[in-house]
Amino acid sequence: MSKNTILILDFGSQYTQLIARRVRENNVFSMIVPYNIKASEIKNIAPRGIILSGGPASTYAKVAPKPDKGIFKLQIPVLGICYGMQVTTQILGGKVKFSRQREYGRAELFIDDCKDLFNAMPANFTCWMSHGDYITKIPKGFSCIAHTLSSPYAAIADKKNRIFAVQFHPEVIHTQHGSKILANFLFKICRCSSSWIMESFIKDSIDKIKNAVGKKRVVCGLSGGVDSSVTALLVHRAIGKNLRCIFVDNGLLRKNEAQQVKKTFLEHFKMNLVCVDAKDRFLKKLKGVLDPEEKRKIIGNEFIKVFEEKAGSFKGAEFLAQGTLYPDVIESVPAFGGPTAKIKTHHNVGGLPLKMKLKLIEPLRDLFKDEVRAIGKRMGLSDEILQRQPFPGPGLAIRIIGDVTQERLKILREVDERLLEELKKDPINNEIWQSFAVLLPIKSVGVMGDERTYENVVAIRCVTSLDGMTADWAKVPYEVLVKISNKIINEVSGVNRVTYDISSKPPATIEWE
Repeated sequence: MSKNTILILDFGSQYTQLIARRVRENNVFSMIVPYNIKASEIKNIAPRGIILSGGPASTYAKVAPKPDKGIFKLQIPVLGICYGMQVTTQILGGKVKFSRQREYGRAELFIDDCKDLFNAMPANFTCWMSHGDYITKIPKGFSCIAHTLSSPYAAIADKKNRIFAVQFHPEVIHTQHGSKILANFLFKICRCSSSWIMESFIKDSIDKIKNAVGKKRVVCGLSGGVDSSVTALLVHRAIGKNLRCIFVDNGLLRKNEAQQVKKTFLEHFKMNLVCVDAKDRFLKKLKGVLDPEEKRKIIGNEFIKVFEEKAGSFKGAEFLAQGTLYPDVIESVPAFGGPTAKIKTHHNVGGLPLKMKLKLIEPLRDLFKDEVRAIGKRMGLSDEILQRQPFPGPGLAIRIIGDVTQERLKILREVDERLLEELKKDPINNEIWQSFAVLLPIKSVGVMGDERTYENVVAIRCVTSLDGMTADWAKVPYEVLVKISNKIINEVSGVNRVTYDISSKPPATIEWE
């Protein structure tokens, strides 16, 4: 862990991950921890600052999450955001009450103190509010440093003890100058340095892998995506020929994807690669399984079994390397014990068996997707790999709503291929983070050649995003959507209706399951 760290205590906000991303954009390492982490643990970590996230609870509720009071005595700067502000106020002797005039959305913020947190800020600007409680009395030693027409204490500070709190969300793009506010906290208040850079991460990761593995051997689950490719390259640079990559064709991949992966890594990177045809065993395990969580766990378990079987023929292999990312961990495990709801089980986290023969190496576990791409670029990976859209580990199994069969997989592959073909012809494709098709568990009536049809319905999903934590539906031109729909219906047997998903994340997720 970097000595230049900001800890983020998670109280269950949908924006907690976004706070972490905003901190890292300033080249400062951030880490999300449970809201109830002990002050003694924080002291041992010795972060430069602490941020208390927002959350859905009310501080006066009986089961309201509360941090260790000792964190305010550590002489470490604190920034409370939304619920983090309210719980700071309550713990330190102020008062929080339910408000009849709630603030949701944009509000005009008026700065009362333009030093420290609001240094070099205009006198007033738009901020993003999301709260139903308000502060009626601030703690002793605090002063008001900003207000709105509805919140007399929109931001407060105890400058002597370097404790700051804001009622709004500086981490969201709707708050003007929000990035500057966080930067002021990091650099003017916490005295952080911009030392979280990818070159340092690469060197540190290679050194850690060398120290952990020694002369033993590692197997790496290689999918051909960005995450597993960067993982394989890091491990390969650390231990060379003692790495064996395993590519598993589980029968849940896009059309011709298996062939493309083999060509890239066998011919271009010349890695020690073993290709395993496991299509039948995965489909057999998934037969009749409808629940997406169960699908993910089955696939995760089966992956590990295949890896362990193949590792058995690689003498001395004691480790499994995989491209787990920070959002995978956070979304699968509720904030490491915090109140954030589990969104979904990622196959490489929640799907892992409790007893594994291989020890895990996850060099990317603390990174977000865009950081992984930056590392890959510095390590010489081609744009063809780096710019690949994210593809879920469970593959097409979670893009088929309901039973996964060979017939349904074939239909979805053909639909998916035509979707991507048409998108690549239009400039909008450069703006899209992820685009894919979903095969729905319903059929609809149609008319083809003057005859009635009763066939499958597919949904098209295209989103724009920076890192996958938040996303908006892509405004694909109507004429492109028309081409996509016509191509799919005319060329893919078994489909007679195409729909377009226009929901954002949140409240929806990017994948349907």
